[in-house]
Amino acid sequence: ITLTDRLDYTSSMINNQAYSLAVEQLLGVEPPIRAKYLRTLTAELQRIASHLIAVGFYLQEMGALGTPLMYGFRSRERILDLFEMLCGARVTVSYMRPGGVFSDAPMDFWPALAQFLEDFQEEFNEMEQLLLENEILVVRSRNVSPLPADMAINCSVSGPVLRASGVNWDWRKMDPYDAYDKVEFDVPIGSIGDNYDRFWVRMQEIRQSVRIINQCVEQIEPGSVRLDLPLVLRPESGAEAYGRVEASKGELAFYLVSDGGVSPYRCKIRSPSLMNLTVTEHLLIGWKLADMIVSLGSVDINMGEVDR
Repeated sequence: ITLTDRLDYTSSMINNQAYSLAVEQLLGVEPPIRAKYLRTLTAELQRIASHLIAVGFYLQEMGALGTPLMYGFRSRERILDLFEMLCGARVTVSYMRPGGVFSDAPMDFWPALAQFLEDFQEEFNEMEQLLLENEILVVRSRNVSPLPADMAINCSVSGPVLRASGVNWDWRKMDPYDAYDKVEFDVPIGSIGDNYDRFWVRMQEIRQSVRIINQCVEQIEPGSVRLDLPLVLRPESGAEAYGRVEASKGELAFYLVSDGGVSPYRCKIRSPSLMNLTVTEHLLIGWKLADMIVSLGSVDINMGEVDR
């Protein structure tokens, strides 16, 4: 689990989730329902944190000189405080485990979460007012580096980059996992897949993540948060599994094969940052040099996940 934290280190919770789902599939087990809700809640908190960083650095690369980035960091720090309450760590969390989560949320986590959600509503409204119709942002990103839907599909991109091109595809809807089949949310879709659409989709997904978190808080019930699994897991030799999630940057998946030992015989990671890199030549060729770093920022690539 600790190794998955280091992939997309702005989205560690969701990295844990994908690997845990693959291991559970390999073992043929299912976590308790409370653990599923905690996973879904923390994954959406992580999505918000990741998108805030993506939007903040996107605007920084456009020349915003820090203000949107600091707005993003302001709210992200509050989310990391919540993670610290859950597991003692802020970035490399290792919170989700095969069979559930590391531990239940402490009692003071819930009022802290409620306070964050209340404050974040006003903070994000302020961020939207600053950005969505900002003249410089619109001029620099509208109709710049468009990505047609057919090209996005042919290049196997996923996540906000794919949805910005008008493709309605989200694994939380198409193949729900954990508690996503018990909550309602919309999937924001762009039109032409330009830099603005990619930025806009992430902003709208933050709103939907808040909506999911509120439903998890309303629906979660007392119970166990982790199966009583052996300390050392030995899946049956020859067993294989494919655990897949809708991570903040796209489809993150782990393909595992067991030889009966205590570690996977094979572990192949499908990282969205690597796959989304394949469209960069289509986004950059024919545009100005000044557009290059902005277009790259609109894809939201994490090199830790590219290298794995």
